[in-house]
Amino acid sequence: MTTRAPQFPGAPVVRREARDKVTGTARYAADLAPAGCLYAWTVPATVAAGRVTAVRAVDALAVPGVHSVLTHDNAPELQEPDDPILAVLQDDRVPHHGWPIALVIAESLEAARTGAGELHVEYERDPYDVTLTDDHPGLYTPEEANGGHPAVRVRGDVERALAGASVQVDATYRTVALHNHPMEPHAATAVWADGHLTVHDSSQGSARVRESLARAFGLDPDRITVVSEHVGGGFGSKGTTRPQAVLAAMAARHTGRPVKLVFPRPQLAEVVGHRAPTIQRVRLGADLDGVLTAVSHEIVTQTSTVKEFVEQAAVPARVMYASPHSRTVHRVTALDVPSPSWMRAPGEASGMYALESAMDELASALGLDPVELRLRNEPETEPDSGRPFSSRGLAACLRDGAARFGWHDRDPRPAARQEGRWLMGTGVASATYPVLVSRSTASAHAARDGALRIAVNATDIGTGARTVLAQIAAEALGVDPEAVRVDIGSTDLPVAPLAGGSSGTASWGWAVHKAATALAARLAEHRPLPADGITTTADTEEETGEESPYARHAFGAHFAETAVDAVTGEVRVRRLLGVYAAGRILNARTARSQFTGGMVMGIGMALTEDCGIDPDFGDFTARDLASYHVPVCADTADIQAHWIEEDDRHLNPMGSKGIGEIGIVGTAAAIGNAVRHATGARLRELPLTPDTLLPYLL
Repeated sequence: MTTRAPQFPGAPVVRREARDKVTGTARYAADLAPAGCLYAWTVPATVAAGRVTAVRAVDALAVPGVHSVLTHDNAPELQEPDDPILAVLQDDRVPHHGWPIALVIAESLEAARTGAGELHVEYERDPYDVTLTDDHPGLYTPEEANGGHPAVRVRGDVERALAGASVQVDATYRTVALHNHPMEPHAATAVWADGHLTVHDSSQGSARVRESLARAFGLDPDRITVVSEHVGGGFGSKGTTRPQAVLAAMAARHTGRPVKLVFPRPQLAEVVGHRAPTIQRVRLGADLDGVLTAVSHEIVTQTSTVKEFVEQAAVPARVMYASPHSRTVHRVTALDVPSPSWMRAPGEASGMYALESAMDELASALGLDPVELRLRNEPETEPDSGRPFSSRGLAACLRDGAARFGWHDRDPRPAARQEGRWLMGTGVASATYPVLVSRSTASAHAARDGALRIAVNATDIGTGARTVLAQIAAEALGVDPEAVRVDIGSTDLPVAPLAGGSSGTASWGWAVHKAATALAARLAEHRPLPADGITTTADTEEETGEESPYARHAFGAHFAETAVDAVTGEVRVRRLLGVYAAGRILNARTARSQFTGGMVMGIGMALTEDCGIDPDFGDFTARDLASYHVPVCADTADIQAHWIEEDDRHLNPMGSKGIGEIGIVGTAAAIGNAVRHATGARLRELPLTPDTLLPYLL
């Protein structure tokens, strides 16, 4: 066993799978090549609503190499799935454009794709509605928004408080549909052998996929193995079971051979979820000193006719600022659109854009510094629940960020600074994300030869989970992390939750820490070790099942400097700085990567990512990376991420908070506020593209 080295949590340890990824030896779901493997290609519906009346497969089956075609007439029958989006090829209904209506299976990918193009489908079309408006007749108030949050929360008398406020802001903000677009498309390779189903799936949680497949196919979960060893990004789109796993398993059962299915990127937008568009009305009331007296945040959003999904965008307003009167409301309408789903910082990313933009408008109306306004409205306890915060580092983030950014040196007047044709401006916004944790199990094993192994069904979606878990175990065992092997990514390992909600490391790490601590105690008692070594297991059901008396959140502050071309309307982010209060940082290298990655996505949300639905055809207008513009290196000149030291004893044994999502939360608002400072024009709809800015610059 190697000796202790200074590479415990906090050290910038290099991700242990990094070389495998850059050399191509890391294997993803589509890289498995079992003998006799067939390839499947999905055929999406080309109408916005209706039903399939006929599928003529003669020409498709005539394509050399095509093995079979599955439709609702001959596909294996599923039990009732745990998610309605998985009920594919079960009936003739078309709930939205892009819904899978057939699957062509062939000896090669090229033959499957060609065969799909030769399939002739007839439809009966129904009237449809794909347009979200703030006065849509189908709007209703659900019982809950996502995450189990009440759809409506009211404290005090908001209307009276607003009417009596010395200064008021009443503004409506809009965000468009956004798409996750991970680098690795959604893929699955399925194999049936001796009644056992094995699926290699691009997923953020193989345990959940196994549960879904067990229910869909009426199998005992012990007869299913799901492997998600390496996953090339997900950003929430792989957080729930997606149709590729079900379709691949159906095809493998039907053909009796292994089947591989990879969704082509143009199909992703309509089958794997998206961030729902929102219309958000924010009303703020304050006295002349900038102290908030009333906060009202009302959300209008959309879901599909397949399932209810309500973006929880008003929830952050229940956390952020002190106010005796508050009203937060979510309303939703079911349209003939693809089902929205989770996308990095669901709720917070959309909601904080509106809230933090409104705070900037309030600061302008008061003639008050935007940082100072936020500091004056720091709550002593969580506004909505009254619970004390386990820690709240927002004020420290704002002050530290302002000092690093040189905030107080700026000229607060809008449109006052120009460099040639560039209008320069700076903006600030706050960020928050809840501390989430779920039950997990893990095992720790010490072999007689000194080898150490941690096993937990965690999923690494590019975040460095293997590395951080090794650091956590090494600290408990008093060894160098290199001495610890970490096995993850398979349902054959101890059960663990998915990678999502910035909760993965906290959940898995707690179980790993508990198992490794128990192993360390056993090792101290046993010398020499027995022939088969020593194994300890841990389950955090008791610890995670207890409701905390504290409100637990991560916080951050974003500062942006933008340059707006006065001639073209182009916006460039010159500088972007984030400072975070996220508990104990377990790996400085991977943490900085997560923070900056979220900030880059925030740039896309603010400036480049735009995807509407064509009202005539019912399909998304930007279906690939040529038309849906994600930020590239040229868009990210100077991005810095820092954090403050935060010792929070009310979290988990590591003292950590989630960091994967908070980086995106305040970025779009900070950029929007900077654009307003640069130009004097307040635009309230994202993205801020040149065509929307030009009318204010001429």
